[in-house]
Amino acid sequence: MELDSQMQLDLEESAFSHIPVLSREVVEGLAVRSGGHYLDVTVGGGGHSRLILDAAVDVRLTAIDQDEDALAAAQKYLAGYGEQVKFIHSNFATYKFAAGVCDGIVADLGVSSYHLDTPERGFSFRHAASLDMRMDKRASLTAADVINGWEEGELADIFFKYGEERLSRRIARRIVERRPFDDTVELASAIASAVPPKYRYGRIHPATRVFQALRIVVNDELKSLETFLDQAPIALVPGGRIAVISFHSLEDRLVKHGLRNSPYLRVLTKKPITAQEEEIVNNPRSRSAKLRIAERKE
Repeated sequence: MELDSQMQLDLEESAFSHIPVLSREVVEGLAVRSGGHYLDVTVGGGGHSRLILDAAVDVRLTAIDQDEDALAAAQKYLAGYGEQVKFIHSNFATYKFAAGVCDGIVADLGVSSYHLDTPERGFSFRHAASLDMRMDKRASLTAADVINGWEEGELADIFFKYGEERLSRRIARRIVERRPFDDTVELASAIASAVPPKYRYGRIHPATRVFQALRIVVNDELKSLETFLDQAPIALVPGGRIAVISFHSLEDRLVKHGLRNSPYLRVLTKKPITAQEEEIVNNPRSRSAKLRIAERKE
């Protein structure tokens, strides 16, 4: 599994980096046309949106994000495009897709470097911070609620299912023994203490998979992705395209099957498109990115 490797690599990037992953491949895959209307349902810092707006004349774009900080950053970054861009604060799973209104949709599912580099958001264990992890601050469930309130068996299950953590039961037992936890560093330390030394000093920190699982649960990411993949294709005009970038196997599996099983779509990528070596050198976050593209049937 390509396990959210950007959780480690993005730490070197600046907040809301505007370096979009697989940029050329996304623009080419969407076949951006003059006068077209596009949806960027995870606008983040606005990197992909800007490329789409620049790819042809008179392009209109609707920029969506569930994170108000991301939306504010995108508004600043895309300010020069004026009324070509409309901004909406929404989760892509709850956004109301109207039928046949857009020529292309892009979704970049990766957690941003901003989230990892902003301690108070609680996504990273590099700095001590509250266990939050909410993408949408309006949501009620936090990582602290899960870690400090869920049963040991429930914790083990989510660590295994959403983090593919093979030592999930040992880790869950240690967490229950030591809780309550107030911050990310305390939790990461407890997780590290639950695993063998060889595992503790491996390629990635032993807390990485658990933090991924917590983030997925707190933000209901996989269910939201399923809903998006089910509903978004109706918004495309015939011949319109949808491009989805995922960063770990759980997401990519849903994207693969969601696009393939949609009655509205024809898949254009038999295998996912991945970054070339030059891009990986310049933007390490792209290493685990997988792009899949489909087209609305006529």
